[in-house]
This record gives sequence, structure tokens and C-alpha cells, in this order.
Amino acid sequence: MTAVTAQHEWRTEMRATILLALPLIFGNLAQSAIYATDLIWIGRLGADSLAAAALGVNLYTACMIFGMGLMTAASPMIARERGRRFNSIRDVRRTVRQSCWAAVTIALPLWAVMWNGEAILLLMDQDPALAAMAGTMLRWLQWGLLPYLFFLALRNYVSALERPRWAVGVLVAGLPTNALLAWILIFGHLGMPRMGLAGAGLASALTNMLLFLGLSAVVVTDRQFRRYRLFGRFWVADWPRYRAVWALGLPIAVTLAFEVTVFNAAVFLMGLIDKPSLAAHAIAIQISAMAFMVPMGLAQAATVRVGFWQGRGDARAVARAGWLSLAIAFGFSVLAAAVLIGAPRLLIGVFLDLRDPANALVVRLAVSFLAIAALFQIVDGAQAVGAGVLRGLHDTRVPMLYAGFGYWVVGIGVGTVLAFPLGLRGIGIWLGLASGLAAVAVLMVLRWVRRDRLGLIATG
Repeated sequence: MTAVTAQHEWRTEMRATILLALPLIFGNLAQSAIYATDLIWIGRLGADSLAAAALGVNLYTACMIFGMGLMTAASPMIARERGRRFNSIRDVRRTVRQSCWAAVTIALPLWAVMWNGEAILLLMDQDPALAAMAGTMLRWLQWGLLPYLFFLALRNYVSALERPRWAVGVLVAGLPTNALLAWILIFGHLGMPRMGLAGAGLASALTNMLLFLGLSAVVVTDRQFRRYRLFGRFWVADWPRYRAVWALGLPIAVTLAFEVTVFNAAVFLMGLIDKPSLAAHAIAIQISAMAFMVPMGLAQAATVRVGFWQGRGDARAVARAGWLSLAIAFGFSVLAAAVLIGAPRLLIGVFLDLRDPANALVVRLAVSFLAIAALFQIVDGAQAVGAGVLRGLHDTRVPMLYAGFGYWVVGIGVGTVLAFPLGLRGIGIWLGLASGLAAVAVLMVLRWVRRDRLGLIATG
């Protein structure tokens, strides 16, 4: 291979990765903005409501992320099948349908968890008043879970076909819709009763239903999508493909659950410190989550590109797709860290009135948390994209073990010791999160480096 040919292949892959990643990133940002809008409205109700919402949203997020991980299996499965047979229709349809069946299966126990959210929070020794408020919010929010999982299955389908713009359009339309619904239901505008946190939960549930209906309309009307006939004979069982979705998706779900629950555990640990720390954490984690949407989108694109070349049996193209995604993630992470360090108060001001003396302590704590968040941007991007490229190889079980060790042994272990015995309080918890992310990042990237020796590459 000549140098000119190699350069052309790298440029072509970079273009394909960026064109796929950008809509996924915008979609992730839109989804995160939907949740951020709820917090912005809730912040107008006061610090107690914001703290209660943080508890409720984090319990909901733990359930939602687990389901999202299961739905993620569709992306590498469809991408690999397209690599093998570009015009495959039947196998793509089977994967999407059985992903939806898996969504129904997992929604049932997750509903039970959210319905009993107040009791679970009390078992975690959270403030009873905050737990009651969070529990009320969860009982409305939970009904949006299943339609959101259906939406994710369809989003993974259009993304694996490398046409994610449709899902982005639906998500962008959902942002003002959710903002309007939340404004009406939380504060009781336009003749509706003032529902407070319950209104935020109901608004999100309705928005999730509209997201699913919107993307469903796209896949049954667009010419390139409707030829797959995703909803035809939807009730017919396909147990081999159903088991394949669970075999690949369950380790992804557990991996993501390890990650999100370590952040949820941080919320509960903050609740043991004081309300200002909890409120500051809610703001800082939401800002960090917005920044994370970029490496998350790159990870989703990397899964598709690596999975496609894996289906083709082209080891060199697999390597090219993976390393490009990691390099792009690194570049963005440096930029994100600079913004978090350089303009923390500007970001915090979106959620709280900086001029209100009652918010001074929350703002000061949030600034300190964002300084640490800036430090772990690079490792956070590396672990996300590292997991994404390994999913493209259908390698999910060992990364699941890495996540359990890094997040819960290193992250929670270090954070708890620093926060309580050593007296660093909230800062200690955030340093623990940074150490856990770093451990997972190192393990994921090392496994990617050793992919050939581990036999993870399928060659044609």
C-alpha cells in the first residue's frame, strides 16, 4: 500500500466517522438538554426541590441506562450484518424487533423499582422529606421509560444504517416540547394545576412518548427505512435472536449500570453530607454530562464503524476506525477541560441565580466540583470510546468486569475514604469519581491495543 493510498483511507474513515458522529452528538446533547431543562425549571422552585429532583432523576437514570445498554446491542449487531451483506433486510428487522421485545421484558422490573422509589431512597438513609418529593416525581416519570426504550431501539437502527439525522430531528423537536410541557405542569400555567416535581415527571414521560411516536412515523414513511417493515408481524416470537440480543446487550447494560450507579452513589453520598453539597453536585454533574455527550456520540459512531469493518473481516480498517475515534475524543476532552476551568460560574448561572446570597454556598461548591470534572474529561472520553470500539468487536463481557472494578472498587473506595475519614467531603467524592474513570480508561484502551493477540478480530 502506498503512502498516498493510506492517507486517502485515513481521510475517508475520518470523514465517515465525523459525519456519523456529529448527528449522534447533537442527538445526545438534545437529550441531555431535555433533562437539563427540567432541572432549570425545578431550580426555580428552590434548593430543596432541586435536591429532591437530583435524587429522583438519579434513580430513574440508573434504570434508564440499564435499559439503554440492552438496546445498545442492536447497533453492533446491525453494523456487523451490514458489513457481511450490505443489503441485508431480514436480519436487521429481526434484531430491531427482538430489541423491542427485550425492552418490554426489562421495563417490568424497572417499573417496580421506580414505583417504590421513596422506600428505596429511605433505605439509603436519605432525607425523608426529599425522598417523599422524589418518590412522587418517579411515579409519574416511570411511565416514560418503555416508550423511551422503544425510541432507543429505533435510534440504534437508523444510526447503524448511518442515517442518524432523523433521530436528531425528533430529539430537537422534543426539546421545546418538553420545555413547554414542564413549564405548564410544574408551575400550573394555562389553566393546569400546579404539580411541582410531579409535573416535571409527567412532562418527561409525555415527551418520551412523543419521541417514540415521532421516530416511528419516520421509519414507516421514509422509503429507505420502510422497506425493512419493522412493525410487520411484530408479535411473532424469534427466540434465537431474542437470546442473541440479551447475550450481547446484558453485559453492555451492566457496564453502563456500573458507570451510572457510581455517579448515583455519589449523589447519595452527597446527601449524607448536606443539602448544599447535594444541590451543587446536581448542577456540576449535569454540566459534566453535557460535555460527556460528545465522547458518547463518538463511541456510538465508533461502534458502528468498527462493527461494519469487523463484519467485512478487515482488521486494518478496524484499527483505523478505532484509533481515529480515540484521537478525536482526546482532542475534544482537552477543549472541554479548558472550558470547565475557565468559565465555571457562567455555566452554573444557567441553573442558579448567582446574585442570590442564599445560593452562594451551592455556587462555591459547584465551582470546586467542576474544577475536578475538568481533570477527568480526558479519561472519561477515553473510557467511553474505548468501550465503544470494543462493542464494535462484540467484546462486552470483559469490559463489564473492568467497569465493575474501576467504578466500584477504585472509584467508590477512593471517594468514600477521601470524603469521610479524611474529611474532604464533596471534593473527596469527586476525586474518587476521577480515579475510577481513569482506571476504567486504562483497562479499556489496553484491551483495544491487545485485540489481535486476544483473538477479537474476525478476518476475511
